[in-house]
Amino acid sequence: MYIPKHFDEPKFDVMQALMRDYPLATLVALSADGLTANHIPLHWADDGSDYGCLRGHVARANPMWRDTDPSREVLAIFQAENAYISPSWYATKQQTGKVVPTWNYAVVHAYGALRVIDDAAWIRKQLEQMTAHHEAAFPQPWAVSDAPHDFTDQLIGQIVGIELAVTRLRGKWKVSQNQPAENQDSVAQGLNKSGKAQMAGLVTSKGKKLI
Repeated sequence: MYIPKHFDEPKFDVMQALMRDYPLATLVALSADGLTANHIPLHWADDGSDYGCLRGHVARANPMWRDTDPSREVLAIFQAENAYISPSWYATKQQTGKVVPTWNYAVVHAYGALRVIDDAAWIRKQLEQMTAHHEAAFPQPWAVSDAPHDFTDQLIGQIVGIELAVTRLRGKWKVSQNQPAENQDSVAQGLNKSGKAQMAGLVTSKGKKLI
């Protein structure tokens, strides 16, 4: 991934937060048929290593878990908010007219080896942990144990666990840091007016600290 210096996000806690908040990853792997991409929720877990690991599951019918070479690196891509940035939002448009459209986004690339775990107990535990994390905000959280055990046993038999031991992370926050402060302010205003409050928040919180 190409990352100009002003868009680089090296802080692990910031990248970890994005992976937790936007867990639907694009998992890219090399198979005998070439590159494959699958969209899979991956749950970050602290396994004592420098970058932790990503755990999830795929359908047993998905050939990815059989076709991926465990000795080759795979890539999990996590993407947060993104938004089109109109030239009309830049305060400097009135001064010079030298403005063009762009796109703002925040992404994390996680690299590592993929391990397949075809073990019902491990898969059940992974499902319980992932579900508990995502249900925590609800007033009456649902738990895996709420469903009949024989029913979940049957479904667990139809999936296979996967774990990505993360060996390196790259973060890119392209949120108008390369623009002067007046443009960052006017872009944030434009984003708020267009219903992109979360991206506006990223522009406000990240931009002026990095230029």
